[in-house]
Amino acid sequence: MPPTSRPLRKLGFLTIGLFDAADPGRGHESTLRIIELGEQLGFDSAWVRHRHLQYGISSPVAVLAAASQRTRRIQLGTAVTPLGWENPLRLAEDLATVDVLSGGRLNPGVSVGPPTHYDQVKGALYPDTADAEDFGYERVRRLLDLVRGKPVTDFSGTEGFEVFSDVVQPHSPGLGRRMWYGGGSLRSARWAAEHGMNFLTSSVVKVEDAEGPGGTDGPPDFAAIQASLIREFRAHHPDGEAARVSHGLVVIPTDSASPAQRAKYAEYAARRLPRTASPQGPARHLFAPDLVGTSAELAERLYAHAAFREADEVAFALPFTFEYEDYVQILTDMATKLGPALGWRPAG
Repeated sequence: MPPTSRPLRKLGFLTIGLFDAADPGRGHESTLRIIELGEQLGFDSAWVRHRHLQYGISSPVAVLAAASQRTRRIQLGTAVTPLGWENPLRLAEDLATVDVLSGGRLNPGVSVGPPTHYDQVKGALYPDTADAEDFGYERVRRLLDLVRGKPVTDFSGTEGFEVFSDVVQPHSPGLGRRMWYGGGSLRSARWAAEHGMNFLTSSVVKVEDAEGPGGTDGPPDFAAIQASLIREFRAHHPDGEAARVSHGLVVIPTDSASPAQRAKYAEYAARRLPRTASPQGPARHLFAPDLVGTSAELAERLYAHAAFREADEVAFALPFTFEYEDYVQILTDMATKLGPALGWRPAG
């Protein structure tokens, strides 16, 4: 097996938290049980993803607040919160509250851009300011300033019987260092680095002409593009090579899977494979193939992956449409087979 220059230090997983519209409580409970299982197996982190107006977690911060009371050690993150749906001041209060409740275990991941189907939702989301809203990096900067303790107002002190603060309360001092940006472009990598954030990579990157590998001079190479983003991030981050990067792909170990599960996993990956052949849509997004196989096979493929070799943290994504029993098998194999094959040791 090829050596890696960065032994795997932290193993995490990402779930979308699907539910039945007729019984949403059951789906949310299943997500919480998966996070509890992750802690029992020694995973370092569990991440959830926003799904607005869909049958997935619409309020990860609320779900993670519940998870914080059912776990004691595992780090809890969002990957990612699209800030176009959020008021940075109110979100900063929620994040700080959950961070305090969790004992400093929250890792908020965010991204920018207009909300999905904005023309259809803007009347409900921003009825009076839809055309004036800024969905760029400034929204992230506002959130960072608020989380890190920058004053919100020029007023503080006592008014009558009430005491007011000029910064977000509660203030959680370590949270500002645990803010992550989910990015797939060189510009995002640079911006996140220059603002002292951590960097989340995923199974999607942007193919950029004349900027790095995979542009117009040949077929795009997902791993090479992703590796270039990580290098760009570290080149501009104050912490340099020590800057935190989390690598994320859909990875499905099959060591203890039943024949029926193996067939389902293979069919799932095959159905999604065509979208990986070329950039998709006007933004030229390139998707990574899902990785399915035994832990030994997966370790070999990951060690050969240019971007994986640049990171020492991962948050492998669980397939969105599988059953609870499938997730138990996948997570168990990750923790007991794949992680050790990558040099990882479970947390105590």
